Amino acid sequence: MLTDAPVAPAGLFGFINPSGLYDPTANGYSHVAVIRLPARVIHIAGQGGETADGALSPRFEAQVAQALDNLSLALASAGATLADVAKLTVLVVDHDQDRLGILSDQIGRRWPLGRAPTCTLIPVPRLALEGMLFEIEATAYTG
Repeated sequence: MLTDAPVAPAGLFGFINPSGLYDPTANGYSHVAVIRLPARVIHIAGQGGETADGALSPRFEAQVAQALDNLSLALASAGATLADVAKLTVLVVDHDQDRLGILSDQIGRRWPLGRAPTCTLIPVPRLALEGMLFEIEATAYTG
């Protein structure tokens, strides 16, 4: 959804997808996040697709789902939710259009249309753990 005004401008932050730029909503992100200060800033370190016991699925889709679950748990520990996230950084091993589709679908399930945070996707050759295909870090803001 292209808009030159912040979506949900009454809250702590809003998202803008300016006219004149590519509409990123189908890919699950926004171009601009506007934060109203003062706010509590929460940085979440990169979360991978491993479970609490260290198990890591070989499937990309399963790793993305688990990493997003892990992100939700980390945010909750700081009193935040996915709705408080303004910025994501995503690392994807062997990135391609199929993986982008999986990621976009998973993000679309967790953030309502027009409320997806800003996001930078970085294709990488390898991540920290053997078999790790996906990692996501976040910055969230709460009042």
